[in-house]
Amino acid sequence: MTDKVKIRRLPTGVPGLDDLLGGGIPEFSFNLIAGSPGCGKTTLAHQLMFGLASPERPALYFTVLGEPPLKMLRYQQQFAFFDIERINSQVRFVNLAEEAMSGKFEAVLARIVSEVEAFSPGLVFVDSFRSVNEVAKDNAKQTSSLQQLVQKLGMRMTGWEATTFLVGEYSLAESDANPVFTVADGLLWLSQSVHRNSMVRKLQVMKMRGQAQIPGLHTFRISEDGVRVFPRAILGSEPTDTPAGDKRLSMGVPLLDEMLGGGLPSGYSLLIAGPAGSGKTILSTNFLTEGARVGENGVIASFEKRPRQSHTRKLDELVEAGQLAIIDTRALDLSIDETLHELTVQIERLGAKRVVIDSLSGFELALAPTFREDFRESLYRMVAVLTGMGVTVLMTTELEDRYTDLRFSPYGAAFLTDAIIVQRYVEVESRLERLLAVVKLRASVHCKELRRFDIDADGIRIGDALPEYEGLLSGQPKRVQWVERHDGS
Repeated sequence: MTDKVKIRRLPTGVPGLDDLLGGGIPEFSFNLIAGSPGCGKTTLAHQLMFGLASPERPALYFTVLGEPPLKMLRYQQQFAFFDIERINSQVRFVNLAEEAMSGKFEAVLARIVSEVEAFSPGLVFVDSFRSVNEVAKDNAKQTSSLQQLVQKLGMRMTGWEATTFLVGEYSLAESDANPVFTVADGLLWLSQSVHRNSMVRKLQVMKMRGQAQIPGLHTFRISEDGVRVFPRAILGSEPTDTPAGDKRLSMGVPLLDEMLGGGLPSGYSLLIAGPAGSGKTILSTNFLTEGARVGENGVIASFEKRPRQSHTRKLDELVEAGQLAIIDTRALDLSIDETLHELTVQIERLGAKRVVIDSLSGFELALAPTFREDFRESLYRMVAVLTGMGVTVLMTTELEDRYTDLRFSPYGAAFLTDAIIVQRYVEVESRLERLLAVVKLRASVHCKELRRFDIDADGIRIGDALPEYEGLLSGQPKRVQWVERHDGS
């Protein structure tokens, strides 16, 4: 029995892409980067080239009938990955426009062979290979020649031990009959979709021979640093829910810890639901500051406006002390996976044990419209991944207090969480008072009383249970006469 041939995987230098591919690009493979115009194919190809090229593995970049090399280089130099000092030493550009326009594919192949033999590259790029297809259109003889060209090119590049990338504008309808798709060992498909004023780019690994890749569509962004891929989180077959244990985390409000039966079980997900101004953000701030006090670092993803208030100053102090990371984004067209990526990076950097998402309402607005359609499914994946990492997650969500029904989430997502705290308003002697109750704490005994609470300079202060509370959780509430105690509560 012979040993298996080991295929070396080359790290691409594109953030997130190696995870998607299953470890990198197989060495000496024959790959196709395809997609619609403007989706980022050439940028990805250049980023791959500069990420993979080295003195031992130089790159040869052929341009056909697309942009002239000088024009292409002018724009690609704007990206951080571009290194002009490596041009003509580790990276060389060759224009095949004259050979392609002649319609003689043998001439195209001969020029490629000549340049490869002269430069001895370890990487070969042909952009745009679709231009060669266009020359062969409506000509059966030429189409046959094209198939032979692709097969010969693939065999020669493998024989020369070169990793090859063909770049082209193709539609999915062309993938069945085009010989390029059959010969290719790897196929990266890029796309972009526009919904109203929102534009989202996605990448799919449709084929990568010899290794397991993450299936499905994955979002990516193009910034001044180039392409960054955000692989879609895939849940394993094993449950990630953390069972209730002996360790409980303090919420930073002693009486609330009592209502929770001693605190929030470690590894749980908690939803705090309530109307505007009810104290959700302040409660989540207490949760983080208490964690920092006992040596548990935290991360907060903030999707709400943060005016300069006492609780935001506390968070800034924790950031300066290295105990908290704030993902404070106002960017639109986000994806769940992009946000999850940022969260996991900061969790691993700080060794964080507490995570706050404030709020789900703002988070949904920040998402691209195409991601709002499956928000509940994506939210489930995010919570499962975070709790699977062993962190305790607190989420806030804003609800319109209509006094006529009992709701915990506008997304029907309350069942996704292990615990729920609801905040409400009630009219008491012509003024609004805040109420709080623990309505769910999975696998744990908890207080079921409705309690009044106030917010002062020290945070949240919880009072006693209401003397009369019939109708306050559902239906029109009564007017309530408070009994004043000697301690002022």
